[in-house]
Amino acid sequence: MIYYIAGAWLVMINVAAFAAYGLDKRKAVKHEWRIPETTLIGLAVLGGSIGAYAGMKIFHHKTLHLKFRIAIPVIFIVQLFAVLFIWMRLIHKA
Repeated sequence: MIYYIAGAWLVMINVAAFAAYGLDKRKAVKHEWRIPETTLIGLAVLGGSIGAYAGMKIFHHKTLHLKFRIAIPVIFIVQLFAVLFIWMRLIHKA
């Protein structure tokens, strides 16, 4: 059951991150109110690092900002190691 909840969360947060990057790009082009950078990075921290990275690449958004070019992949790597660590602990516990 917990795996379904975690999977649903990851799908939703990655879709939200991807959409946020697309919306922010559109607002940037139109010179409108923007989504704060802390929100964009925060979505990645909450599990949406894949969606954030895909949004950066597909919408060509925030790709020149060193903060984003470094932070999003680092967040993904940390999340990947955390998942692997938890998974390995669960395997050895069983």
